[in-house]
Amino acid sequence: LGDVMNSILSKEDIHVSVVKGYHLPKTIDSNSLVITTSISGNTKETLSILEDAFKSNAKIASFSSGGIMREFCEKNNIFHQNIPMIHSPRASFPKFLFTVLKSLGEIIPIKDKDMEEAIRNLEKTKRNIFSGNLEDSNISLKLASWIRNVPLIYYPWGLQSAAIRFKNSLQENSKMHVITEDIVESCHNGVVAWEKKSVIQPILIKGKDDFSKTIERWEILEEFFKEKEIDYFEIRSIEGNILS
Repeated sequence: LGDVMNSILSKEDIHVSVVKGYHLPKTIDSNSLVITTSISGNTKETLSILEDAFKSNAKIASFSSGGIMREFCEKNNIFHQNIPMIHSPRASFPKFLFTVLKSLGEIIPIKDKDMEEAIRNLEKTKRNIFSGNLEDSNISLKLASWIRNVPLIYYPWGLQSAAIRFKNSLQENSKMHVITEDIVESCHNGVVAWEKKSVIQPILIKGKDDFSKTIERWEILEEFFKEKEIDYFEIRSIEGNILS
């Protein structure tokens, strides 16, 4: 969720730090808003961050389906939005995301029409990739049959959250190792690893409105792959707003 929020705000004048450890940055002050999310409400590192935030002067907003997080917030008069879990944390992700966005509507510059457009696009994507569609148009089936070893997902900065979500889903559902790497960074150091033969399979997640210099990096990497006869799979983001 934090990575998605970071991507959404990447084009705004709001600084975002995603913390996945146990401690807040020392730069947190009374002008900061700390948002803690844990679908179960019992994630240990998130609870540690919540305690850190409570000791600071920062404003706090918490979201969970209950657990220790809700108890802590109720005890200490901290804003908490209870969001019932659907089946499992991974299945609850969309519900949590849109609830958080709606709850923080005065802070996060995402309009209702943007969320409605994103939901329509999700429905459209669902019809294409769900298990009942066995046609060639189902890109998820093509990708599943293509992946044989360890995928390496390349992404542009604005789509980092999509790459991480993709990685987490493959790891959780397919029980496999997955690597992610920023396309710009890969052109500095990561690309040299391809000088040797490898079982790693590159997947390119491209944005519809990638920056011109980022597009140049994609072209360089693809040219290199073709020269080395390295097979790769390309995925493009859909048309729409930053949330879509």
